[in-house]
Amino acid sequence: MSIVVAILVIGLFGLHRLRGYPRPKESYVVINAGEAAFLAKAAETLFPETPQMARSGSEVDLPGYADGYLQTLPSRQRNLIRALFMLFEQGTLFFPARGVGGFRRFSAMSPAQRASVLEAWDQSRLHLRRVAITALKALLIMGYFGHRENLERLGLTPFEIESPVCEADLLYPPIGEARSAIAYTEADLTREPNVAPLRGLESPGAVEAVEKG
Repeated sequence: MSIVVAILVIGLFGLHRLRGYPRPKESYVVINAGEAAFLAKAAETLFPETPQMARSGSEVDLPGYADGYLQTLPSRQRNLIRALFMLFEQGTLFFPARGVGGFRRFSAMSPAQRASVLEAWDQSRLHLRRVAITALKALLIMGYFGHRENLERLGLTPFEIESPVCEADLLYPPIGEARSAIAYTEADLTREPNVAPLRGLESPGAVEAVEKG
């Protein structure tokens, strides 16, 4: 009987921890309010404001990035990543932070506690915990450094590449259309494709590499 009571108490406590999230400012397709809150605080913790980068983690909408990324995944992978978010958000129940409120969910902790929690996962003796934090960082790093302004600051702005006209374009129409839709002739064939930087490219080595083909 005592085991049943313990399970009920743990279940009710878990449900309580999942409630009370504010409604997100943005509308998301996949992630819920709790996941959005966790991602926002994780981004703020991992990527604080620094003069080396144009935007901090709290300014690049990593919840929005994660939501868009999850939409592209099959349901199994999507569910695994969402489980990863919950693991870190609610994992403080089993791996609490030091100090008062150490058992609170991740997004409700102080900045110092959040940093200590992530460091503890990173330095844990448990291999699975280190794998989990590596997976989380990989996802958030893609969103953070993939932000346009941060790419420009790093000199990694994408190239603007005009789609060249090749011989196949003279033979095949656009998908689903008749051959009469072919709009190109031999005069339209691309001789030298344009690979000029989109803007903000600051790496001379990258420019030289492009020029050499």
